[in-house]
Amino acid sequence: MTLNCIIIDDEPLAANLLASYVQRTPFLHLTGCYNSAIAAIKSIRESRVDLLFLDIQMPELSGIEFASIIPKETKIVFTTAFSQYALDGYKVDALDYLLKPISYDDFLRSANKAYLWHTEHSKQQIYTQDRFIFIKSDYKLIKVRFDDLLFVEGVKDYVKIYLDNELPPIMTLLNMKKLEESLPQPEFMRTHRSYIVHMPKVEQIDRFRIVFGDHFIPISESYKENVQRYLDSHTVG
Repeated sequence: MTLNCIIIDDEPLAANLLASYVQRTPFLHLTGCYNSAIAAIKSIRESRVDLLFLDIQMPELSGIEFASIIPKETKIVFTTAFSQYALDGYKVDALDYLLKPISYDDFLRSANKAYLWHTEHSKQQIYTQDRFIFIKSDYKLIKVRFDDLLFVEGVKDYVKIYLDNELPPIMTLLNMKKLEESLPQPEFMRTHRSYIVHMPKVEQIDRFRIVFGDHFIPISESYKENVQRYLDSHTVG
């Protein structure tokens, strides 16, 4: 995978340094270098930009202001000489925050973060489109269709996948967080540290526990707000 990236910095020396770093990095492709956010707007709107190296203090439109209007698929790495903007950067979901002068090691660390994010995002898009995943269990690969999945239970180092076609649950050595990231959300929702539920399959909730036959799935305080928001959006009266 190659990431298309853009540099926006009103300091020519800083922009040229970042451009040289991009050229040294095999999985990055520089599609534009601009001295203001205004100048880059057309490129952002008309072409696919995976990664944006963005200065914060710039005339006309600041990096923070610009970050709030670009597509969510474009990941942002802020490049600035001022550490006080770090909190603002994370408020606009920046991937990273690099303080000038920027070393190549720091630059590469941020670029690798972006590469990993886009790799996982691409997988998620494929999973969502195809509506199934393969699960390793007992030296076999078992196809699990999203539409057949009821809920997932974390059991120590394993997860137990329950299906609604009366087949026995599938046990697999898998991290709950990794599995959660592979499932479309909010269709699949974490309700507890040990449970992920296929929400459209829920038929009954009793005393704020989700009921699947003989199984009562708890909704913990940590996830209660998200679950309640989902339920409210599907409740009449």
